[in-house]
Amino acid sequence: MNTAPVARHKTALTRVALSRPLATAAADGLLTTGESIFDYGCGKGDDIRHLRALGHEIDGWDPTHRPAAQRRPARVVNLGYVINVIESPRERAETLHSAWSLTEGLLVVSARMTWDARDLVGRPLGDGLVTRTGTFQKFYEQSELARWIEQTLGSQPHAAAPGIFYVFRDDAAAQRFLASRVYTYRPRVTIDPQVQYEANQVVLEPLFAFMRDHARSPRPSELPADAFETIHEAMGSLGRAQRLIRQVTEDSYWDEVTVQRRAELLTYVALSRFGRRPRFSQLDESLGRDIRTLFGTYAEACVQADRLLLACGDQAMLFVNARSSKVGKQTPSALYVHRSAMAEIPPVLQVYEGCARVLAGTVDQANMIKLSVTEPQVSYLTYPDFDRDPHPTLRSAITVNLRKLTVDWRDYSRSENPPLLHRKEEFLGVDDPRRPLYERLTRSEMRAGLYENPERIGTLKGWQATLAAAGVALRGHRLVRS
Repeated sequence: MNTAPVARHKTALTRVALSRPLATAAADGLLTTGESIFDYGCGKGDDIRHLRALGHEIDGWDPTHRPAAQRRPARVVNLGYVINVIESPRERAETLHSAWSLTEGLLVVSARMTWDARDLVGRPLGDGLVTRTGTFQKFYEQSELARWIEQTLGSQPHAAAPGIFYVFRDDAAAQRFLASRVYTYRPRVTIDPQVQYEANQVVLEPLFAFMRDHARSPRPSELPADAFETIHEAMGSLGRAQRLIRQVTEDSYWDEVTVQRRAELLTYVALSRFGRRPRFSQLDESLGRDIRTLFGTYAEACVQADRLLLACGDQAMLFVNARSSKVGKQTPSALYVHRSAMAEIPPVLQVYEGCARVLAGTVDQANMIKLSVTEPQVSYLTYPDFDRDPHPTLRSAITVNLRKLTVDWRDYSRSENPPLLHRKEEFLGVDDPRRPLYERLTRSEMRAGLYENPERIGTLKGWQATLAAAGVALRGHRLVRS
């Protein structure tokens, strides 16, 4: 039996950009300049170099590459792809505890997923395998990694992305993060060209943005101090500034903002059931004011949110809501929606997708969401050329099964005959500016008879054969004779 020691040091990578966990945290607004960051198991230190170049205060330790560095407390601690290279379960838990003991605000934990092992050759060792290069890898299911973190630390982790979790020290910070993950959509506004507003538009922008995002008036303390003083000096009072904004915008715009903010809050409150739903006193003050303004009480918001959550477990209810959606492409088994239009689907379906995101985190590259209405399953589909290609092909899919609590990945990038999209306008929001261009192409293709045999055109080769048989080709989003 081969008992050669595991070569952990060989797992350290050379990176030309931020690692995925820290890039995710940065995109989520959790890496603030001036707050300390510590990279626990930093490897060759590339993340330290990149973040220092961006002005962050960061240090790190690694048993091989930076063994003399001091392990010191920090506001944010990153444990990036460390636990999956440790062959001892006991040492894994000790490492997680050690990183958590240094964490003052946020711990970022990441590990490799089971789909990463599909093409990997190695020999079994414990609950993982030893690769040809002598390194150990333990691969996790998303739900397995979440359970292990919670059982080891006694604190609830929150999915940031597949294989990446956040653990917060402060309940209010966790709730702010969860609330921020709700997809937001703001209807476009047409402002009357009134002289007074235009003269003060820059000054009023912070107030307008707050009213748009929260669907209520702010308290003076909720605006930046310099913005409040500037508004007060220019307009005489905050109330007068708000009245001016309402005068130069349509009432229907603010009605839409209110409807959307209510939907966002209901989605957030519903999804809080997956952890320990916070008490009202644990909520961020601004978030609590939004809830009270739009629902009267937190208890009423919880009642309405739980009704939505129950509806997500009813396939008939999901089917009815999918069929009533004003956006998205409907098939017998699913509703397909472009990511930009997710906030325009019924709230029940927003919560349904949110349940999948609780398990999987955010799939950054996915720009299409498939909401199954025949089984509890949500898929995140990546079409990287959606805007440029009139019929983009599928590169990858991450599927979340809410009954089995599994997250699976499928790669189409090497497929010779991947699936592709038609009628792109159907996936978009009602007012999306891309719709007219896509609609014109669809009408041209229908006139050319390209959709007469839909069973043949769902994949790249079938579509190419159909184009060739009809004697036509695509030039951008125009159909031409070949």
